[in-house]
Order: sequence, then C-alpha cells, then structure tokens
Amino acid sequence: MAAKFEVKDAKGGQFIFTLKAANGEPILSSETYKAKSSALNGIESVRKNSQLDSAYKTEVAKDGKCFFVLKAGNNETIGKSETYSSEAAMKSGIASVKKNAPDAKVEDLTAK
Repeated sequence: MAAKFEVKDAKGGQFIFTLKAANGEPILSSETYKAKSSALNGIESVRKNSQLDSAYKTEVAKDGKCFFVLKAGNNETIGKSETYSSEAAMKSGIASVKKNAPDAKVEDLTAK
C-alpha cells in the first residue's frame, strides 16, 4: 500500500484530510474546511510546504508528548501530527511527511 491523502466529511458539512503512511498510520491531519475544494487546496499546500524545514514547528502537549505542526508560508496551520512519545519518533514522523506527501494519491471518501 502506498501513502495517501484521505479526504473525508466532517461535522457540520465540513471536510478534513489525513495523510496516511504506507502502513495506514496517520501522519498528518488537517484543520476543518468549509468546502471540499479548500481541503484539496490544503493538500496541495502540504505537498509544497512539506519540503521546507522552516514549515515545521515542534511543540509539546500538556501530557509531555511532542508533536509537530506544518505551517504554510502565511504562517497558517495546514496540518498537525499525532503525539509522539519521544522527540526521535516525532522527527521520524516529519521525515515521513517529507517523503510521502509530494507523491501521495488523493482518495476521496466524502459522500458528495
């Protein structure tokens, strides 16, 4: 199985996408979008910005686990990772986004 972006329906008629690694594990999840076209534009932004080290912001959650946020050039959040138990695991997650995002296929799982 190859890496892929899944576009799904969210609450209130909105849309989200998730980048999943080849093993099916989610590595980046989007904010919600009001239109499917906006979610698809978000995927293109991930493809573009995922290659820029400066687009990744690492953070620590309240429980002490670390995660990363991928930001666009305008500093808007494009997506957020799951939490990781170690900084090394988080860095592997960033490497996975860099590797998989540019060529990942888009799978539309929406009802519309």
